[in-house]
Amino acid sequence: MKDTAVADPNATVSGQSRAGLVRVVLGGGKGVSEISQATAGMNAAPEIGDEFGRSLATYDADADGCTDLVIGAPYEDVSKDGVELADAGAVYVVHGTAGGIGAGSVIDSYSQAGFDPATANEEYDWFGFALSAGKTSSGKPFLAVGVPGENVGSVADAGIVHYAQAATRMRVHQDSTGVPGIAEAHDRFGYSLSSTSGYLGVGAPGEAIGDETFAGGVTVFSHAVTDNVPTALAGLDQAGASEGLTGVAEAGDGFGTSISLAPYRPAGSTSNTDALLAIGVPNEDIGTVADAGSATVLHLTPTGTYTEISAIDRNVTDVEGDPIAGDFLGQRVVLTNTSPTVVGTATTMRLAAAAPGEDAGSVREAGAIHTFPALGAPGLSDKIIARGTGLPGTATARDFTGMGLATTATDLYVGAPYAKTSDEVKGAVYVVPWKNLVSGATDPVKTLKPGTDGLPDSGISFGAVIK
Repeated sequence: MKDTAVADPNATVSGQSRAGLVRVVLGGGKGVSEISQATAGMNAAPEIGDEFGRSLATYDADADGCTDLVIGAPYEDVSKDGVELADAGAVYVVHGTAGGIGAGSVIDSYSQAGFDPATANEEYDWFGFALSAGKTSSGKPFLAVGVPGENVGSVADAGIVHYAQAATRMRVHQDSTGVPGIAEAHDRFGYSLSSTSGYLGVGAPGEAIGDETFAGGVTVFSHAVTDNVPTALAGLDQAGASEGLTGVAEAGDGFGTSISLAPYRPAGSTSNTDALLAIGVPNEDIGTVADAGSATVLHLTPTGTYTEISAIDRNVTDVEGDPIAGDFLGQRVVLTNTSPTVVGTATTMRLAAAAPGEDAGSVREAGAIHTFPALGAPGLSDKIIARGTGLPGTATARDFTGMGLATTATDLYVGAPYAKTSDEVKGAVYVVPWKNLVSGATDPVKTLKPGTDGLPDSGISFGAVIK
């Protein structure tokens, strides 16, 4: 198992409820580091409701060969002129070393104005609500920070994204040059983020499409910079057939609540120049079934062209299960490429979509994960897993399994942060080998939970966010 960062954003720290913390489980049984706003070197203090760890990202920020951990605390109150600005937000970069990460690490702490002095700290901006980071195809480190509560001019909660590439910092929103659409009230641009070395995706689930409020939209960028912003490639929504996407924009769909990008090599290509993009639409009605949820998978090219591969819901031919009201399929989505050095296939390109509202028999809102091939027909090799069915544990009411979701090329990480069985009441993370889900292998599923494997025996929502 790789080094894994697991957040408990509702944890009590130094007596402060919902202050939040992150635990880093080092691979190979090398130990556990705990990071919070009480960690030495952190220019902050734990406060009620900060939710440190609500977002996570990793990259090599300083190009020293060590992985650095980026932690968002979007509900951090920030002081300005003696006034506390509620939920302005903060981001922390915890630098890794050859010996690991945590105690002794250099920590950079940023408010929004600290990250970009051309901006101002304001209440309820939620700086750091979403994060994505990595290295561009040209080898430059990049970091994207979502600020979905930011006003654009007088437009409330339109949202922006701060983008840093190497030493250059910029900000992008829907009134930026070349970006599709316009900044509108409550778009929440920057609510969700995902990236590869070639692409950056930004979700705006509050986007109004015509008169349909909170229908949602997604914008795809490249890392090439034009007019001091990343170059926009495509604007995506469910406005109609002319967009090339299945479905109709409807009020409250939340298209783009979650997004995930994965590198993809199509047939005839010699490298991963393309990408697949998964878009979660958790409030999509399927027929008359309210909030059953869905997901859409697209093929993206460097020129900005895109093709819908599949529109997935539980009414699609051969897909397991049935649309059920309040399942919220697509609340979280992750894509993976299990063999990134070869041409992608239905076996190697995989999608996992969480349905945290799914019932387990008579057990309400236990939650489940539905996995699919990301190429080809989604019902050919899909699989549903839940606590007690493919995952350890026993389903209990309102577990909301899958609210934490992450992936590598080898494993799917499933968070059950609100598990209520006596042995997992502090939360749990299940590490499921992808080959169990794809080829029917029966390799052991690893469980991470407080009180085991060196993890401190405390927690409130361990597994809410995983990286």
